[in-house]
Amino acid sequence: MIRPFAALRPTPEYAAQVAAPPYDGLSTEEARGEAQGKPWSFLHISKPEIDLPEGTDPYSPQVYVKAAENMRRMLDRGVLKRDGKPCYYVYRMVMNGHTQTGLAAAGSIADYDAQRIRRHELTTPAKEDDRVRQIDALNAHTGPVMVAYPTAPDVDAILADASSAAPEFDVTAGSGVRHMLWVIREDDRIARLTAAFDAMPALYIADGHHRTAAASRVAASRRAATPRASTDASYESFLCVAFPHHQLRILPYNRVVRDLNGLEREEFLRRVAARFNVASSGGRVIPERRGTFGLYLPGQWYRLEIDAARIPADPTARLDISLLTEHLLEPVLAIGDPRTDPRIEFIGGIRGPEELERRVAGGMAAAFSLYPTGMQDLMAVADAGRIMPPKSTWFEPKLADGLVSLVLD
Repeated sequence: MIRPFAALRPTPEYAAQVAAPPYDGLSTEEARGEAQGKPWSFLHISKPEIDLPEGTDPYSPQVYVKAAENMRRMLDRGVLKRDGKPCYYVYRMVMNGHTQTGLAAAGSIADYDAQRIRRHELTTPAKEDDRVRQIDALNAHTGPVMVAYPTAPDVDAILADASSAAPEFDVTAGSGVRHMLWVIREDDRIARLTAAFDAMPALYIADGHHRTAAASRVAASRRAATPRASTDASYESFLCVAFPHHQLRILPYNRVVRDLNGLEREEFLRRVAARFNVASSGGRVIPERRGTFGLYLPGQWYRLEIDAARIPADPTARLDISLLTEHLLEPVLAIGDPRTDPRIEFIGGIRGPEELERRVAGGMAAAFSLYPTGMQDLMAVADAGRIMPPKSTWFEPKLADGLVSLVLD
C-alpha cells in the first residue's frame, strides 16, 4: 500500500522559512498576509495567486504557471533539494501537549481506487480540478494527505526507534505547531515498514480527499497516455503521511444558522423539546459525550440530549451530526442539503465556543456545539463503504505544506 520515495524537501537551514499552512485552510488574502516578507514560504507554490495582481482568479491558467515558476526558483536557489534515493520519513507534530508521529510515504493509487485506502467524504469537481492542474503544472504532489493506520505496534516501534536521534529539522509553523522530520534510509527498515503496511487490511483517509481524488485522476490520465508504462510509475502514487489511528485528534465541527425558519424563540425551543431533553445552562455547553449538543441563542446556552433509544446502529446515521440533522436541522429548521443551503455555516472546533457566541452576536440566529466524531466512527463508516455528512471532522494539528513533496518522474 505504500512505498518509499525520494522527497523534495527544504534543506535544514530553510525549513522554517518554507513550512506553510495547508493551502486549503487560507483564503487568498490570508495567504498573502501570511507570506508577506517570506520569499521562501511554500505559499508561493501552493497559493501562487498571491504573487499575481489582486483580483486574479485563483483557478486561472497563469496561477499554475506561476506555481511552477516559483518552484523552479526555489530549486535553483537551493532552498528545496531532492533526496538521492527513495526513503521513508518520520513526521512528528506537537501541539499544546499533543504529539502524533507518522510515516511520510507514497501511497498506492491502485489501493485507493480499489478502496483499500478508504475514503469517507464526497468531493467537489472544482476543487478536484484545481488540484489536478496544480499536480500537472508542478509534476509533483505537494499537499500531503493525512491517513490513519489501524493498530500496528510493530510500525509504532520502528517509528519510535527511527526518531530517537536528532531530527533533520525541527520547526514551528502556523498556529504554534511543531513539525519534526527524520529520514529512514536503511534498506532493512524500509523493507520492514513496506511489509507491515502491506499486511494491513486498510488505511483510512483522514484529511485530504480532494488531493487523493485528484491524484487518481492524474494517474488515470497519464496511464492512458503511456499504456506500456510500468505499474511502478511514480504517478501511480500520492503523497501521504500515515499516523496510528489512536493518535489522531478530531475536534468538533460546529454549526451556525441564519434564522429559525420563521419561528419565535419560544416556539423553536418547544419544537426542539419534542425531540431532545432541553435544559438551560449557566455557562457554555461543550458536549462531553455522544448524543449531547450545545445550543446557543442570543444570551443563553442550552444543553440538548437525545434519548439513547433514538440512536440507530447504522454507522452513518448514529453520528452526532446525523442525529442533529435528522431531529432538528431538517424537521425544525427546514435545512435540507447542508452542502447547498446558504442558511447554515460550519465552524471548526479549533475556534471554540467563543466563536459561536461571536457569530450569533453578529447576526446569526443560533449556534450548535457538537461532540467530536471518533476515529472508530470514521473507520466504521469507511469500512461500510459509506459517506459521512459534510464537515463531520476537523483534524488538528494539520500537516504543513512544503516539508515533503513527491516528484513525478
